[in-house]
Amino acid sequence: MKDFFEIRWHGRGGQGAKTVALLFADSALATGKYIQAFPEYGPERMGAPVQSFNRLSDNKITIHSPIKNPDVVVVLDQSLMDTVDTTSGMEKGGIIIINTVKKPSEIREKYKINDSIKIFTVDASKISIEEIGVNKPNTPMFGALVKVTKILDFERMLKDTEEKMKKKFANKPEVVEGNIKAIKRAYEEVVSE
Repeated sequence: MKDFFEIRWHGRGGQGAKTVALLFADSALATGKYIQAFPEYGPERMGAPVQSFNRLSDNKITIHSPIKNPDVVVVLDQSLMDTVDTTSGMEKGGIIIINTVKKPSEIREKYKINDSIKIFTVDASKISIEEIGVNKPNTPMFGALVKVTKILDFERMLKDTEEKMKKKFANKPEVVEGNIKAIKRAYEEVVSE
């Protein structure tokens, strides 16, 4: 039995898969957890498939290898599932969270996902467009991840994320406000089968 929790993020270049893995890491670190966050990409351009990863533990993490058997997979763009095996390496009881307008049962049927994997969906693109003004589903998916896994305290994560965003977007308070609203909405709107 492993003593860490692993997450694989699937997105397209420009959707914020790397950024959200770092946001998650910052929030986990603030709670006293040990954390790793790293992307995997080459010379891809905007729109090309990318992956980012998180490894989380209560103990020091001594391995530095790619994540092959994630506990959770977060898919920022459902269309990736047509060409990328997003469930690769997932074991019984694994969780996949997908940005889509479809219901979990529709996703299971369309992609023939094993019954042992739990499926959750949320329309993070719609939330992001309505709250942030752009289709950047990364922060809404962060909210959905926290709701589904309960791996972080939601209020603490929200406060930490808001503080970090206020520093990064000091002259753009609307960006901070929009992202926080998007995280909250996805937390409330994510659904399971």
